[in-house]
Amino acid sequence: MLGHMSEAIKDMLPSSMDLSRLQLLVVSTAVGAGGLLVYFLVIRRRTKTKTLPMGDGWWGAGEKPLAEDEEIHPFQIETSDEEIKDLYMRIDQTRFTPSLEDSQFNYGFNSTHLRKVVSYWRNQFDWKKQVKLLNKYPHFKTKIEGLDVHFVHVRPSGLQEGHSAKPLLMVHGWPGSFFEFYKILPLLTEGRDGLVFEVICPSIPGYGFSEAPHKTGFDSIAAARIFYKLMQRLGFKEFYMQGGDWGGLITTNIAQMRPENVKGLHLNFFPVTKHNLRMLVSLLLGAYVPFLVGFTREDVKRIFPYFKKNVYEMLRESGYMHIQATKPDTAGCGLNDSPVGLAAYILEKFSTWTDKQFRDLEDGGLERKFSLDDLLTNVMIYWVTGSMVSSMRFYKENLNGNPEKRPDAKIGVCVPTGLAVFPNELLHGPLVWAQPRYKNVISYSYMLRGGHFAAFEEPELLAEDIRQFVKKVEK
Repeated sequence: MLGHMSEAIKDMLPSSMDLSRLQLLVVSTAVGAGGLLVYFLVIRRRTKTKTLPMGDGWWGAGEKPLAEDEEIHPFQIETSDEEIKDLYMRIDQTRFTPSLEDSQFNYGFNSTHLRKVVSYWRNQFDWKKQVKLLNKYPHFKTKIEGLDVHFVHVRPSGLQEGHSAKPLLMVHGWPGSFFEFYKILPLLTEGRDGLVFEVICPSIPGYGFSEAPHKTGFDSIAAARIFYKLMQRLGFKEFYMQGGDWGGLITTNIAQMRPENVKGLHLNFFPVTKHNLRMLVSLLLGAYVPFLVGFTREDVKRIFPYFKKNVYEMLRESGYMHIQATKPDTAGCGLNDSPVGLAAYILEKFSTWTDKQFRDLEDGGLERKFSLDDLLTNVMIYWVTGSMVSSMRFYKENLNGNPEKRPDAKIGVCVPTGLAVFPNELLHGPLVWAQPRYKNVISYSYMLRGGHFAAFEEPELLAEDIRQFVKKVEK
């Protein structure tokens, strides 16, 4: 019985030649399956990388014409005696409200110190001199989607033979302007270690000297499309970008829209809007076992206690955002009519957003990081252009619904990304929180000092971080 079974089993086994064929078949099948797996996981995934639909728009007055002037025109900032006379008249008619005793900047801009700032503005500040300073760099305007888009374009001088400048788009936020970048421009456009930049600083439509949209719906995605078109019109097929505040969101949107044109994205502000289980777990465990949730000791120092440093602080500092995201035109009326009201509203942000501890100072710490000339020049850009209301509307257009349901919230950023986190920023963003959106972070820097207005406040630190990031990309 056993003999018959062994003979039957032997008959069922393949011969040595059949065995070789079988092995070859198995190997071939494995290689083929492996190839298909590689294709589906790598090649197909790469070709199916999601991008933000670019779309199109028209934000000019009336109907869209058949053709639009695409010329780039030189622009110069001008002023007049009449403009200055009107400013002085309005300042002289200001009705100040007495500040509370021992209130410092905890109730907003302290009116006692406001009188001192306004006195300097009225009697010592030289707007004509500052206009000359603003015109130090070349300004231009060009029509895009019905709007006159203003930008500063600074090319490096004396480029060494064999070297080329890296195009860099830098975008400001609120309540800033292109002037925020005036201190960092010479640091970037002067060659160092074989690296030099050609910098383009546009004004967001509705801010400063860029025309305001005439229609509702102009959000960061529309601004991103316009600035992408600007870079194409200037002849830049590939370029770097840098931004903070709204500038950080706009440049992120460009990277989502046209990743093939973006060599690298550098941000100094990247709010985390998508809250998930991973983030919740990191908040529950991060203070006790930070290494388990991807936190560093510096992350723990900047985040915890969480409710005090994030929830409570943001409640104290975000009242303006709720107003501007709902009824910007109502609050904007007074700011557009009163230069002193406008200055108080803007400069209070340059106090607290630079360092929250400045709330406890009588002068708001304004001149610890900035000069009054620089601060008032930024205010004057809003005043002479009458752009405060239109700049506030940008909040309404971007925060008019659930941020997590915006089209850009569902799309990752795959371009090389550098993140510079400043210790006095409104919110701290750990790397582990940034990575779900920014998929290719090659540089993450804990900056030594500084707050929200990085380029204006710490130009040397920011310039150095931009340089080290670009060097990593270029390797």
